[in-house]
Parts: sequence; C-alpha cells; structure tokens
Amino acid sequence: MTASHLEMLVEEPSMEAFLRGLLPRLLPEERTFNVHPFQGKMDLLAKLQARLRGYAAWLPPDWRIVVVVDRDDDDCHDLKRQLEELALEAGLRTRSRLPRSWQLVNRIAIEELEAWYFGDWDAVTSAFPRLSPNVPSQRGFRNPDAIAGGTWEAFERLLKRRGYYKSGLRKIEVARMLGKIVDPDRCRSKSFQCFRDAVREAVSAPRHGGN
Repeated sequence: MTASHLEMLVEEPSMEAFLRGLLPRLLPEERTFNVHPFQGKMDLLAKLQARLRGYAAWLPPDWRIVVVVDRDDDDCHDLKRQLEELALEAGLRTRSRLPRSWQLVNRIAIEELEAWYFGDWDAVTSAFPRLSPNVPSQRGFRNPDAIAGGTWEAFERLLKRRGYYKSGLRKIEVARMLGKIVDPDRCRSKSFQCFRDAVREAVSAPRHGGN
C-alpha cells in the first residue's frame, strides 16, 4: 500500500530543520509527514524501542516510519543491525527484512548530515557564494561520504575561511537554509540517495525490494 504519511525519527534538530525544507519538495503534494527530533544519537537509540512499540500498537496501514541517524564513527553495518533489531523487537516490519510490505526503513547519513551538503555543492555555493565551486574536484572532497576528519568540521572550516560563521557553524540555521535548496536528484552522496529512494518508494506504487 502506498504511504499517505511519513513519520521521521531523527537524532537532532539540525536534521529536522533540513528535512522540513527538503520533504515538501520531495513528496507529492497530497502526502503528509512529521519529523520528531531527539537530543542526539544516544538519546534516540535509548528511546527508540519504546517509541517503536508505541507505533506498532496503532500504526495505520498507509503510514511509514523512517529512522535517520548519523554514522559518525560507528561501523555502518553494526549500526544498521542494531536499528533493525530494535524495530524487529518492537514488532515492526522493516524494508530490509520484508521489502514488499515494510512499515519502517532505517537510513544512515554517512558520516553526518553535512555529507549531504557536500553532495550538492551547487546548492551550497548558491547559499554561500564566496565558497569555491571547485571543492568537489579537490582531493578529500570527491566522495561526500568519505570525507576524513569529521564532515561538519570540514564544512565549518571551509565556511570560516571565506568569512562565514567565524564564531562557529550554526547548524540548525544552515540546515534550514540548505534543506530548501538541495536538489534531491543532483546530490551525489550515496547515503542521501539511499534515503531519497526509500522515501520515494514509500509514497509510490508499486513498492519493490531493497535494503
């Protein structure tokens, strides 16, 4: 059944701000969504099973749940397995286990939300025109999901060098700004593409298999 509504569970307010700008442009007009932020990954992981058990008791058949966390320094496969087990124990069908009738999909931003910004550098330079448009061709930035040393730190350094946010990156402000302009079809981040494709699959029919 095609989803009419998405419940998004995210680890922090910056991801909430980004998705509230992105999702109205990604979803068909008649679809609805809500975004529920936690106070960091540890808070989300600690509370997730109880939250999912609550959903399992009343989730309408045309609603889907999307859980989004940053990988940070975690092993991606271990983190995904942990999320899958929490959903299974709560009694929800996940996309990885039941791709044709899923209720919940887990998605991981690798390594952080800021990698999704690097994936659409044209959007970033439209918001911050003093930044170099050549960053994606520079060594260390060619793969948005493989930027070493912390993605948000790298993003902040680039902004500071061009005179933006000299006192520190205002993550929610930037997320709100870029969420409105990042192009879902242009973003080169593989982890963003996995998120985007799962969302589109949820609201489109027929639904197919996947991870």
